[in-house]
Amino acid sequence: MKEPNAMSFHVKYKPEDFMPANEEEKQSQVIMRESVGFWQDGFRRLRKNKVAMVSLFVIIVVMIFSFIVPAFYPYDYKTQIKGSENLHPMQYSEKEIERMDVGEKVFPHVLGTDKMGRDYAIRVMMGSRISLLVGLIATAIIFVIGSLIGSISAFFGGWVDLIIMRIVDIIYTIPDFLLIVLLSFALKDPLANLAQLPGFGWMQIVGSNLISIFIVFALLYWVGMARMVRSQILTLKENDYVMAAKALGAKDGRIIKKHLLTNCIGTLIVTTTLQIPSSIFTESYLSFLGMGVAVPLPSLGSLASDAINGMITFPYLLFAPCLLISLIILSFNLFGDGLRDAFDPKLKN
Repeated sequence: MKEPNAMSFHVKYKPEDFMPANEEEKQSQVIMRESVGFWQDGFRRLRKNKVAMVSLFVIIVVMIFSFIVPAFYPYDYKTQIKGSENLHPMQYSEKEIERMDVGEKVFPHVLGTDKMGRDYAIRVMMGSRISLLVGLIATAIIFVIGSLIGSISAFFGGWVDLIIMRIVDIIYTIPDFLLIVLLSFALKDPLANLAQLPGFGWMQIVGSNLISIFIVFALLYWVGMARMVRSQILTLKENDYVMAAKALGAKDGRIIKKHLLTNCIGTLIVTTTLQIPSSIFTESYLSFLGMGVAVPLPSLGSLASDAINGMITFPYLLFAPCLLISLIILSFNLFGDGLRDAFDPKLKN
């Protein structure tokens, strides 16, 4: 028997098959999907990352602990309570026990007291506040300077890019710790004189060492941000919308601000978030070495430094600030990783 030829089969169509589809048939063929923007899609992906959300929760708790709880706490970070030196956690001094015996309510020292009779819990709160503020302010300085210089270098190119990149290479070779030491000694007297002028009294509270740290951040630590921004804008500036803006006579500053930096804002946010723990750690180890905030203002690094001498007898004095530093840095790093996974287009499925 002869096998049928595949070419001999014909598909028969009816005239009704060529009629336009009605609305019901059109809707049955449409796969509905919610239209989302860049930020909506990024935050939706971020919410699915459990590690990042737990890290964000920890950061919020630390912020509340550092900025809100001290307003309601009954002790002050610099007040020395006589007779309450070196108390253990939840321990009362003899005078406080006498006050309690006559019916007076005395709030316990949750983390004990230090060798000068200051409540240690409030000092840890204030120390974490200072460390967070220094980290955030230093990161803001790095963000502004790095994004500005990196965008200028990439946008103009040529000799401008060549000079800026050579400056970046030179800065990478400068040891930051040595520069902080030199600035601390060089700026000590000028800053002390400046602090005596009206309107600069806050400098006496902050101290010349901390101001030197901010200056070093402004001079050195922006180079990583600048390189990242430069690499992003070198790609973006070749797009058609940038050429169209130039053709329409838009100024260079407006193109950089409205078209280039705006389109790499997701990467900037991720990089900035990952810079925060690095800034906090830098401030902490400088304060640990005695080059941070001025006494009696505490920092987590200075609290750890003060607790070193008595770490055998009073280990909790060292445990509290070290645990908080580790928790803050770990939480910001994990949250930054979550932001990178959510907003980096190269990582999207």
